[in-house]
Amino acid sequence: MDWLVAIGAAISLIGIAGLIWCVLMALNARKSAPSEDIMRERLQKVVLLNMGALGVSALGLMIVVTGILLG
Repeated sequence: MDWLVAIGAAISLIGIAGLIWCVLMALNARKSAPSEDIMRERLQKVVLLNMGALGVSALGLMIVVTGILLG
């Protein structure tokens, strides 16, 4: 089941990259937003992307654990 562990690790890395991207988007939104309403709107979109990236990372970790338990 080594291939399952490798696939799960790759999916986890994609999720972690998404989390880093969300942090960069949030920092950019804080710096470039002309008003608080626009910043709040941008940060709400970042929160949705952040939750998705966290879910992808958790799914990858579940696949890794499944591969370890089956292997």
